[in-house]
Amino acid sequence: MPDATGRPRAALAAALLLAASACTPLDDAMAAVFGRHMRDQSSFDPYENTLLPPEGAVPFSSGNFPVAPGELNIGHPEPTDYVVPDFTQADLIPPGSDVVRLLENPVPADSASLARGQVLFERYCLVCHGPAGVGAGAPILERWPALQVYDLAGPTVQAYTDGYIYGMMRVGRGLMPRYGHQISHFDRWNVVNYVRRLQAEHQPAQPAAGGGEG
Repeated sequence: MPDATGRPRAALAAALLLAASACTPLDDAMAAVFGRHMRDQSSFDPYENTLLPPEGAVPFSSGNFPVAPGELNIGHPEPTDYVVPDFTQADLIPPGSDVVRLLENPVPADSASLARGQVLFERYCLVCHGPAGVGAGAPILERWPALQVYDLAGPTVQAYTDGYIYGMMRVGRGLMPRYGHQISHFDRWNVVNYVRRLQAEHQPAQPAAGGGEG
């Protein structure tokens, strides 16, 4: 006489097996035909650049634009006291377009901004630029020692405007990937302020006025 309790268990096991594996062969077939599958989809990150709203509309902030430093974006209308224009990597071709170069830094370089900037720099930037911003000691060199790291404290970046450095973080440039989806609007300015401090610390000692051999 067949075991009545065995049939539900077998049916349940078969259902679980089907649920766990049924999509995979079909997904693999879709990838073979169309070159992509459901397991690798494009996503929209909260700090990515969004399309500008239609003219006359009342835009609501994305995660990119909180109302003020330290404020959490909860879907409020965009603030009216500052405007962040849209731009692309093409605007960062040296010396950069006015839309990037002339961006005004709204965050004063006070102790709170520098402390926050250091946290973010060490989290996102140190791996490629090193703790002092000059490339020396960058962890990425342990894996790719031949990589030419970019000196943030040298004269080239010292000559960039705050807006240009902000733009590089937001949309990326060259080998540097974009960080606009990871570092929010005001935090990018905090990083800019911290980079300026690293540059000031890296300035070579100036000879004393009237110095020389006696």
